[in-house]
Amino acid sequence: MIETTDTGRRNLLVGATAGAAILGFPALSRGQSDVIRFGHLTPRTGFLGPLGEYAVQAADMAVAEINAAGGINGRKVELLKEDSVNPQTASTKAERMIERDKVSCIIGEISSASALTISQVAERTRTLFINTGANSDELRGKSCKKFMFHIESQNSMYVKTCGRSLMAQGLVKGKKWFSLTADYAFGHDLLRVSKRFMSANGGDFAADKLVPTDATDLSPLLLEIRSAKPDLVICNLAGNQITSFLKQYTEFGLSFPVAGFGFDTALAWAAGRGNFLGTWPVVWHHLIDTPTTKKFVADFTKRYGRPPENQAWGDYNAIKLTAQAMIETKSTDSIKIVEHFEKGAKFGLMKTREGYFRKADHQMMHEMYTVQALPVSEIKNNYDIFRSSAPVPAANESLEVIASTVEENECKMS
Repeated sequence: MIETTDTGRRNLLVGATAGAAILGFPALSRGQSDVIRFGHLTPRTGFLGPLGEYAVQAADMAVAEINAAGGINGRKVELLKEDSVNPQTASTKAERMIERDKVSCIIGEISSASALTISQVAERTRTLFINTGANSDELRGKSCKKFMFHIESQNSMYVKTCGRSLMAQGLVKGKKWFSLTADYAFGHDLLRVSKRFMSANGGDFAADKLVPTDATDLSPLLLEIRSAKPDLVICNLAGNQITSFLKQYTEFGLSFPVAGFGFDTALAWAAGRGNFLGTWPVVWHHLIDTPTTKKFVADFTKRYGRPPENQAWGDYNAIKLTAQAMIETKSTDSIKIVEHFEKGAKFGLMKTREGYFRKADHQMMHEMYTVQALPVSEIKNNYDIFRSSAPVPAANESLEVIASTVEENECKMS
C-alpha cells in the first residue's frame, strides 16, 4: 500500500528561494496536476529498518514544511512512500511509482544493492533519483548513472574522514586490523576501500571476516578477535548489526581499540548507555553547532519525541534541495534538474559550508565529522554520547580531498 503524507501542518519556508516563489504563484496550465508527486523508497523492515524509520519521519516533515510554505511554485507536494524491502522489490516499486503514479522523482534508499536497481529504473525512464543512504563507491563509479545523485557520502569519504583520526591516534602505520564486514554490496565495497587506505598508509589486516546480514550471535567472531590480539578492531557492519556488535563487544570485556567506517548514530543510541565505544565517521549529527542544525533538531524532536540522526538528515535535505531546484528551474522536469545540479548549484546542508553535486560522479561534496565515544561518567543523556571533531575537510581545504579521485571511482557518465 502507498501512503500519502498529511500536509500543511507546519509554517516553515523551504528557504529564501521558496519565499520568492511564494510571492507570485504561476497559474496552472490546462492539464497540469495541482500536486507534484515525490516517490520515497527506503527499507522499513529488516536489518536496515530502524534507519528507515528515521528516513520516513524526516521525509514527512520536509514535505509538511514545504506545503506549509506554499508548495513548489504554487503546487503542493504529495509524498508516496513504500518499503523497498530488497533489490528486486525496490526495482518493481520504483517502476510502478514512475509509470503508474507519475512521480517527478524518487528519494531515498539505504541498501547499496537496492539503490543500484532503483537507479537502473530511473535511468531507463529518465527520472531523477537522489540516493540518501547507500554508500558504495561503485554507485559513484562503474555503476554511476546520469539521473542518480548522492547526498549520502560514499565509502571513500567515510574511510578517509575516519582514517585521519586513526592516523593521528597512531593506529594505522605498522598496525594490524581485524575487520568484521557486512556480507553484501555495501560491505564488500567498504572492505575494498578500507584495504586500499591501509595499503596506502602502511598498515595491514590481521584478518577480515564477512558476516551474513542475518547473523545475530557474534560470539564466535569475538573469540577470534580475542585470540588474534589486533591493534584495532574495525566494524564494517551495517544496520542493527552495529548495535549487536557494540553490545556483545562490551559484554565480552574486550579492550582492543574499536573503530568503524560505516556508521549511523541511531545504532549507537540503540546499544544503550555505556555500550558505545570507539571512533566513527558520520555524515551529520545532532550536536553540530549551526543555527540550521539546531532548528532541525528542535523541530524534529518536538514532532517525534527524539532527536534526528544522520539518515533523517539525508532524506530531509534531499527533499528540500529537490524542491529548491524545482523552484530555481521553475520546472519538475528531471532533465532540467540534472542540468541544474551539474552546473554547480549550491545547497545549505546544516553545516558550516554549502554543498554541491560533483559533475563527474554526482556525489555531494560536503563536510563530514569523526565522533568518539564519551566515557560513561561524562554521558548526561541517552543521545549525547560522543564528542565530535571539527568539520572534515578543514575550512582551508577543498571539500573534494576526502572523496574518491577520478581514477579511483571510474565513473563514465552516459
